[in-house]
Amino acid sequence: MSRFVPDAVAATPPGPADHCVLVAGRHLLTPFPRRGDLDGVVDDHAWVPLGALDGVRVWAAGVPERIDTLGDWQRWPSVAAALGEPLAAVAGRALQIVTWRRGHRYCGGCATELADVPGEHARRCPGCDLYVPMQLSPAVLTAIRRGDEILLVRHTYGPTELWALVAGFVEAGESLEEAVHREVAEEVGLTVGGLRYFGSQPWAMSGPGVVLTGFLASAAPDAEPVVDGKELAEARWWPLRELPDALPPAYSISRWLIDASVAELA
Repeated sequence: MSRFVPDAVAATPPGPADHCVLVAGRHLLTPFPRRGDLDGVVDDHAWVPLGALDGVRVWAAGVPERIDTLGDWQRWPSVAAALGEPLAAVAGRALQIVTWRRGHRYCGGCATELADVPGEHARRCPGCDLYVPMQLSPAVLTAIRRGDEILLVRHTYGPTELWALVAGFVEAGESLEEAVHREVAEEVGLTVGGLRYFGSQPWAMSGPGVVLTGFLASAAPDAEPVVDGKELAEARWWPLRELPDALPPAYSISRWLIDASVAELA
């Protein structure tokens, strides 16, 4: 299986055989071209290092609009679903970094144009020396079980047809575990126990720097969810042997948590 190692190393310009990811807004060019296929399209100074895929350097660059003659442009979920790991990780990293750079061009303290920090995905102000790293936005999501059932919810925004998991962003001063308890209480009015860390995943769908952290938890035998209709449209218990078809995609940590819950029951 291919292996992607992320980094921010740019010791030399992109070579003709290096992999490249072009981003236009929220779309990515597929299949990923080699640098030699893009002469005259993107200047060397515009490329941002992503890491290495099987030892071959990978770069990303943003373009102002989609150039249809280069190939097909797809949103990250479609790319991730079609390619799987590790190319999904490459695409997600490219989208997050390019989006962050587009929104962080000028210093928030003195309005001077920011300069890149070598070897980092960060920028520094040459005017007032303000350091601007690419900040992470942690979020939690939780697979809640009640015996042989799992709690699934449908949101009032985004892909509203999907049955997903309770999730939300971590607030300042909170631990990940505290965020789980707060989000579960706020969104479905439940108290959970037996909290177990499952894993994490960068998530380009929700914006630059978002990292999803997954947990497994349990609820009391008589626990019933209550939604306020603002963020969630519906919440219900589903037997783990009779799950709905409209579940999160296979490349998402939401689906991994659901699948892990089914595997535990088996």
